[in-house]
Amino acid sequence: MYVIEILLKNTAMPLSVQRKTVEEATTVYQQVLEAMKSGDRNLLELACDRQPEKKIAVMTDSIVAAQMYEKSGAAASGKTPGFVAFAAS
Repeated sequence: MYVIEILLKNTAMPLSVQRKTVEEATTVYQQVLEAMKSGDRNLLELACDRQPEKKIAVMTDSIVAAQMYEKSGAAASGKTPGFVAFAAS
């Protein structure tokens, strides 16, 4: 299973969707990158393969980062690579 995480402005927790194959995950990741590159304010809607009822919709001008990774045993423990949220002091 592959995870695509999206980090939004002023949001500590990333949003994520999952895909079964690396090809499908790469397609979604590229879709997110293209939305970020366009600079337009559009709505991007994504659904999750693992939980089809799980859907997210975000405004593309709010996306600040995206990452794709393969979900493994280490990721299941709650320690995913990439985004780290720090509490404001």
